[in-house]
Amino acid sequence: MLALEVISAFLVAVAMSLALAHALEFPGKLRLDERTYMAVQTIYYPGFTLGGIGEPLAAIATFILLLVGHDRGADFWLLLIAFAAIVAMQAIFWLITQPTNKHWLKNQPMGRAGAKFFAVDQTQPSSHPDDLNWIRLRNRWEYSHLARAVLSGIGFIALIIGIAM
Repeated sequence: MLALEVISAFLVAVAMSLALAHALEFPGKLRLDERTYMAVQTIYYPGFTLGGIGEPLAAIATFILLLVGHDRGADFWLLLIAFAAIVAMQAIFWLITQPTNKHWLKNQPMGRAGAKFFAVDQTQPSSHPDDLNWIRLRNRWEYSHLARAVLSGIGFIALIIGIAM
C-alpha cells in the first residue's frame, strides 16, 4: 500500500510540476509578440509531451488507491477529490489545450511519436473563424494551463492529506 501511495503522489507531483511551469510562464509569455510567441511554443515538444505521460498514470494510480485502500471516511473523500481534479485536468487538456497544440504544430517537423500524437486531427480548434486569431489561441492555451495548475494543486494537496489520514 505504501508503494502505491508513493507512486500516486509522485505521478500527481509530476503532473502538477508541468502545469505549474506553464502557469509561471504566463505573465512573461503575454508580453511576447506573435512571431516570438510562436517560436517559443515549439520548445515544449517533446519534453512536455513525454512528461505528460505521468498525468493519465496519476489518474489511474489515484483511482486504484481510492478503490483498494481506503474506507468511506474523510480519507476516501479527499482521494476522490484528488482523482476528480486529475481527471478534470485531463478533460481540459483534451478539450481545450490539445486542439490548440495540434493547430499550432501542424507544420512543425516531428518524430514519429510526436507526429502521431499531434496529427490525429488537423482541423481548427473551433469552428469560429475568429479563433484563428493568434491572441485568442494564445489565451485559450495559456488560460487552460492556469486552470490545470489550480486543479493539479487541489489534487496534490487532497491526495497528500488523504494519504496521511
